[in-house]
Amino acid sequence: MSPSRSAQRIVRDVVFVDGVRTPFGKAGEKGIYAGTRADDLVVKCIRELMRRNPSLPADRVDEVAIAATTQTGDQGLTIGRTAALLAGLPRSVPGFAIDRMCAGAMTAVTTTASGIGFGAYDVVIAGGVEHMGNHPMGAGADPNPRFMSERLVDPAALNMGNTAENLHDRFPAITKDRTDAYAAASQAKLAAAYTHEQIQRDLVPVATMKPGQGWALHTTDEPPRPGTTLEDLAELRTPFRAHGRVTAGNAAGLNDGATAAVLASAEAAEELGLSVKMRLVSYAFAGVEPEVMGIGPVPATEKALKNAGLGIEDIGLFEINEAFAVQVLSFLDHFGIADDDPRVNRYGGAIAVGHPLASSGVRLMNQLARQFEEDPSVRYGITTMCIGLGMGATVIWENPHHADYASSLSEPATNATTAPTEGAAA
Repeated sequence: MSPSRSAQRIVRDVVFVDGVRTPFGKAGEKGIYAGTRADDLVVKCIRELMRRNPSLPADRVDEVAIAATTQTGDQGLTIGRTAALLAGLPRSVPGFAIDRMCAGAMTAVTTTASGIGFGAYDVVIAGGVEHMGNHPMGAGADPNPRFMSERLVDPAALNMGNTAENLHDRFPAITKDRTDAYAAASQAKLAAAYTHEQIQRDLVPVATMKPGQGWALHTTDEPPRPGTTLEDLAELRTPFRAHGRVTAGNAAGLNDGATAAVLASAEAAEELGLSVKMRLVSYAFAGVEPEVMGIGPVPATEKALKNAGLGIEDIGLFEINEAFAVQVLSFLDHFGIADDDPRVNRYGGAIAVGHPLASSGVRLMNQLARQFEEDPSVRYGITTMCIGLGMGATVIWENPHHADYASSLSEPATNATTAPTEGAAA
């Protein structure tokens, strides 16, 4: 009998190489992407990533993971695989689709990053798309009647605006004045970021054609409303509850857009001469009551910090998805962070730029990576978001520009595990 062999399990560092996105549009017939296919938006992102990283051979991409919340029509048919083929990647490159509602792209990143860490992949492309004009949230869904008949969740939990109003009820210190002030600040910060060319560098120009209007090239986001004032916000109606506190002004809108990122093992990035914009430190997902889904980032962040052996005081930058201002403020209040803390959403957030559901996670990562580059004094940052049906997601990243970065890199580690072999000696 031949001697037994021992299998090796490899644990490797995962790095964020590059990320891009389309300009975000407003959903609906008047939006910039009306008449444009969702999968074509993803293809734009993948092609731009390959163009921006010429030292990455296409056949070295080991996986393409693309998220979409509504996986039908032009967002269906295993969009990770179809987008890879449409983008011109070799047919040897596999792909898959993933759905975790708002955290779709974030889950595409963490899932494929786990594969890199385990040694299954060297290089991946992960991202997400949501064309809410083509696929309104919940369209075609058929919730199981047991949700209502057995009172598994409150009916309000199936409407995200209602869950935001519930958060206001739970945390009365978060007033409408506070949420409106936060929303106005988000618009102002995004406008300043545009002025300083901090957003445009990661945008993929998208050409669209509309009957009777011809071709147009889109290079900036459509949703922002620069110059929004508290007086403007105070006049908006509260559609989810009479005399409520949630408005179209202090919440993200309905949007279309796509994102994609390249992730790699630290070794593969060095071998191929790829940039390293961030190192993944830890991540976590958590479930909460669906009726107050906006609180999800709190337990997710606590889990991610515990996994990393860090405290909230170690985090120098926060990229928090602004589904609703009340949701962000509930996170800040929990951790004792001021509404206007300069570490939080320096470029503004989804209230201003938009939130095309499954695509938003990579937008947060793009913005954090740019801020790391601008501010080497910050070592750790997080990207975090709430998720429909009562969940939260958090990823902790390390800044490669920080003076202590090199000391945190792990040596390629192998843990031998015995592979059972017939006749192996006892």
